[in-house]
Amino acid sequence: MNTAAATPGQGRWRPNGLSWLARLWPQTLSGRIAAILVIGMLAAQAMTGTIWWEMRRSQLLEVPLRLVAARAADTLALLQASPPEQRAALVAQWQGSRYQLQLVDGAGATTAPSPYPEAQALVAQVISERLGQPVPLQLQQLALLGERHADGRRHPVLLADQPEAHLRLLLQMQDGQWLQIDAQEGEIGQPVQPLQALADYVLRVYLLRSLVIVAVALIAVRLAMRPLQRLAAAAEALGRNLHSPPMDARGPREVQQAAQAFNAMQQKINEGLAERTRFLAAVSHDLRSPITRLRLRAEMLEPDALRAKFRKDLEEMEHMVASTLDMLTGAHASGPRQTMDIHALVHGVAQDMHESSGLPVPVSGRALQPYTGYAQSLRRGLQNLVENALRYAGDAQLHIDDDGQQLRIHVRDHGPGIPAAQRERVLEPYYRMEPSRNAASGGVGLGLSIAQTVAQAHGGELLLREADGGGLEAVLVLPRGAAAESTASAPH
Repeated sequence: MNTAAATPGQGRWRPNGLSWLARLWPQTLSGRIAAILVIGMLAAQAMTGTIWWEMRRSQLLEVPLRLVAARAADTLALLQASPPEQRAALVAQWQGSRYQLQLVDGAGATTAPSPYPEAQALVAQVISERLGQPVPLQLQQLALLGERHADGRRHPVLLADQPEAHLRLLLQMQDGQWLQIDAQEGEIGQPVQPLQALADYVLRVYLLRSLVIVAVALIAVRLAMRPLQRLAAAAEALGRNLHSPPMDARGPREVQQAAQAFNAMQQKINEGLAERTRFLAAVSHDLRSPITRLRLRAEMLEPDALRAKFRKDLEEMEHMVASTLDMLTGAHASGPRQTMDIHALVHGVAQDMHESSGLPVPVSGRALQPYTGYAQSLRRGLQNLVENALRYAGDAQLHIDDDGQQLRIHVRDHGPGIPAAQRERVLEPYYRMEPSRNAASGGVGLGLSIAQTVAQAHGGELLLREADGGGLEAVLVLPRGAAAESTASAPH
């Protein structure tokens, strides 16, 4: 028999009986804390409910026990005042359907403790107070039952208007003889159904308290989770932009410590990246001088074929150095954001690439309004996308799509495209898809990485997808308004 159900996408198993519980369990931390508080409250209240029921049962038994005890004391007093030979006649005379008497000898009594010590103590107290002296007694049986139907069946206790106490009581007379009393006695006064009392208890204690606990728990958890939400937002902003504003360190001591540690981590990351950038930029810049000297010396080489090979290698090295410097110093946005005409910027990039490559770069679509961003950085990222399309596909088409919330610039080509499994890897610096693209076409694997960095600096993203009819479509997604400002508000 199958006793476990595997969770999709996971290697662990879960019992089938718990799968529905897992679906109902809240997925948010605040919801789980509120659920735990409510479950704990209900569990504690359930234990309190058992105490309440015992107290309610004691209250329902108190009046019948006092009535039976008072009547038993009067009966015992009359029998003790009568001659022993007349007791049997008096007992027979006082018999009733709800109050039955029987004289028994000592063998009818037992020395075992009563199973109802509290009820027996109440009966003994009432009898001793009424007779003025303690009386040996034993409460052998005690039950709380509902009144009878017309057909003889009894009501359940929870539905009874006047629950009845059924008991058997043994009293010892002064001469050692025992009197056995089997009595049935109910409540007096206004009838109260225990089920109604229980429903009222459940409504007020369980339902209303649960609603109050849920409301208070949600408010308290929301306040307690607010610093955690700020931390998550700060971490998300840091993932998009390493120069995002530091996290607010206000709040409880633990929150302050977490915020300070987060801000210190962000500062160390930025310092490490800045140092690495300065180092690589310095090395790349210093390489320009020896490359220039080698270029001059290569012009004096013979024969022409060897000189052409040297010239080609040096051009490739210079292109790699220039691309590296472009990645390290020019890809990140710098300076204040400025309002620009996207239509003019895109057409300018298309015209420049047409003049440098000799290939047409058509442009379609138009922006609804000017865009606020880093013009030089955005132009460099778009130019890399167009240059990438021309180099590997031999054609490029630009399209501007603007819905007022996001500005999207599409760069489409009809080349071999990029397999879906490698579209994330091609965004990594220096990664080249030699088997899929053209190995002889050059490039150092920084074009798409720079374009992605530019998009992230504007609070957007770079999407790569298969174009309709084949080829690759690169979409530069740039949010407008508050979304872009909050993501890229800090200087880079």
